[in-house]
This record gives sequence, structure tokens and C-alpha cells, in this order.
Amino acid sequence: MKQIVIVGGGAAGFFCAANLDEKKYRVTILEQNSDVLQKVKISGGGRCNVTHACFDPRELVQFYPRGNKELRSVFSKFQPGDMMEWLEERKVSVKVEKDNRVFPESNSSQTIIRSFTEAVAEKNFEVRTQCSVKEIVREEEKYFIKTNSGDYEADFVVYTTGSSPKSLKIIESLGHKTVAAVPSLFTFNIKDDLLKDLAGTSFLNAGTAIPQLKAEESGPMLITHWGLSGPAILKLSAWEAVNLARLNYRFEIEVNFIVQDYDEAHELFQTFRQTNPKKTVGQSKIFDVTNRFWQRILEISQVNISKQIAQLSAKEIEQIITNICRKKFQVNGKSTYKDEFVTAGGVDLKEINFKNMSSKLLPNLYLAGEVLNIDAVTGGFNFQACWSEAWLIAQDLNQLD
Repeated sequence: MKQIVIVGGGAAGFFCAANLDEKKYRVTILEQNSDVLQKVKISGGGRCNVTHACFDPRELVQFYPRGNKELRSVFSKFQPGDMMEWLEERKVSVKVEKDNRVFPESNSSQTIIRSFTEAVAEKNFEVRTQCSVKEIVREEEKYFIKTNSGDYEADFVVYTTGSSPKSLKIIESLGHKTVAAVPSLFTFNIKDDLLKDLAGTSFLNAGTAIPQLKAEESGPMLITHWGLSGPAILKLSAWEAVNLARLNYRFEIEVNFIVQDYDEAHELFQTFRQTNPKKTVGQSKIFDVTNRFWQRILEISQVNISKQIAQLSAKEIEQIITNICRKKFQVNGKSTYKDEFVTAGGVDLKEINFKNMSSKLLPNLYLAGEVLNIDAVTGGFNFQACWSEAWLIAQDLNQLD
């Protein structure tokens, strides 16, 4: 019976093992941490955003800043609907939320973790935790995996380590090229009087732009203690991950809090002013923002909240509209988005055969997950890439003679 060693007990590694044929292979999973599936555990605030209800591979790849071309064929073989079916077959009910994110009905990541660990345990595969791989050497037809707790011999290696510098060095020593890993999903650190003491204030739809990079995104947005977060910001951080690293996370961002252009907002303001001339501007929440945020907009626009709206000067109106539609902020640094650390960078995709996720350079070596230069926006997409890649590897290995 041939031996497979899976290096990395995360999402891709475990899902691959859960789909391997135990009658054909002995399988050992090596995980350097004391627990397996750590990212699965913390995903979605502990609920596990397991995938996204997007079932057309052509649409699905649009959520991947890096890897979108390559993943199209991968998703044509195993996509979110297949993952949902896989879980349902194992008595794990899932639900689709309004924004199309998919979670277990239980609202607990432990449900997903249990389904994977039970599948692997039923196959009598070995899981070694606190087992740190130091080196992988290929000799003749075998791989020798050197760890802090002894050496392992393998006919096949499945490399699903994530993108830590150490794991990338090991794969480089086997001859693979890598793209330097940089953070992908992160929030923007901003100190500005407009945001001060407004942490928790959210916007159903906001427009964001980084003029220097000609980059724009829109979506829900949130003011945090550190600055700005939410999908509108996270999408920008993902698509522009490499460029923002080059800028050392110091740049100007322009925010439109109401996703209406300046002229439209100005017209709305004037219409409201004509029909409510005697109302004070402080009581005239013209746009769909919270009252606290409206008061702050007036404050930084230096407009007296007791002033009747008909008495506002053209300059005051211009200042209000500019601050709500074209507010410029200076970003100075980033913060990790919750604990869901995702990176852009990893093994060069030209060196991977996406029919089965095998290395083009070395026989019997497969790679999946974040070790590859593939990443996605938030919403269950990063996990789906792991599931689909891992499933392809398992299918390929199961079909070998």
C-alpha cells in the first residue's frame, strides 16, 4: 500500500484526506500546530463561512484577484454546490444567508471540523500535531520529509501548508518559484476627526476609491476604532494587495458614504431645502446615514446645526456635500481583518497543472490552498478554492493504478 504524506492540517489538507481512498493508501497528515483546522475554527466569527452560493464557475472566478483564470477549470469540476452536497451527505445541514454566504445550520465551525475529522478518523489515517516539517528531499522514487519528531517516507506528497515564509522556503528548495507573500484582506488605519468616536457606525453601501491606483470598490462599510473596514474596504485591499504593499500601506482614499455622485446629492439637498426651508440643518437628515454621523458631517463642515436650512450659504452646502460624497482620508497602515489572515503570493501558478493540482516540476507532488498564489475577497471564496483544489487532488490519486 502506497504512502501519502499531507503537509499541513488545514482546510485543503484535511479535505483532501477526507476524500482519499483508504483501501489504496496509507495517509499521514503532519500539522505543526497543536490543533488542526485552525482557520476553519475562527472563520466567520466562529460560525465558519464554508463557501458562497455562486454556482457558475465563470461568475465565481470574478471574486479571485489572483488565480481567476486557473480556477475556472477547477470550479467546473467541483464548485460550491458540490461542497454543499458533500456536507449534506454527511448530515451537515447548511444555509444560505441574504448576502449568499453559506454557513452550517448549527452556526458553529465545530460542525464542519467534526465532519472532516470524523471522515479522516473513519479511514484510519494518522494525524500528527506539533510536527514541524524542516525539509523535504526527493531521492529516487521517494520523498523524505524531515520533521522535529522524526522522518517520514512518502510515495506522494500533498503540500497544503499555507503561505508562511518557512513553508515557501521549503517548496523553493524543491525547485519551485514563489511570488513574495503580502497581506490580502485587511482594514485601513485612518485617524480623522470625521471618524473619531463613531466606531460601529455602518453604511449599507459606500463607494471607495484609491485615485493613485485608479482602483474603485463599493459595498457595505464600517467605521472601526482604527479606521475603516467592511466589504467595500476588504475588496479594495484584496484587489490591490500587491500595490498597497509597495506603497507601504500609506496612501489617500476617497470615500462616498452614500454612493450618489456630487451633482445628484446636491440636487437632493436643494429639493429638501425648498420643501423644508425653516427646518434646522441639524434636524434635516437628508441622506441615508445615522443621525450621529450626520451631526459629525455638519461639525467638520463647520456648519451651525441650529441654522435654518434656507439660510445655508452655497459654500456651506458645498462643504457638506463634499464631505459626504468626496471625503479624502490619509491611510497610515493596516490591521488584520479579524483573525482571518489571508495572503496574496505563494507558488507561481505557471508551475502547477490545474487539471489535478500537481507540480509540473516534480512527480507525485501536489499543492493546494494558500501556499499557491491564489486568493479571494471575503465571503467563503478562499475556502472554496481549498475544497475544490483538494478534491481534484484526491480524485487524481484515487484514479491512479
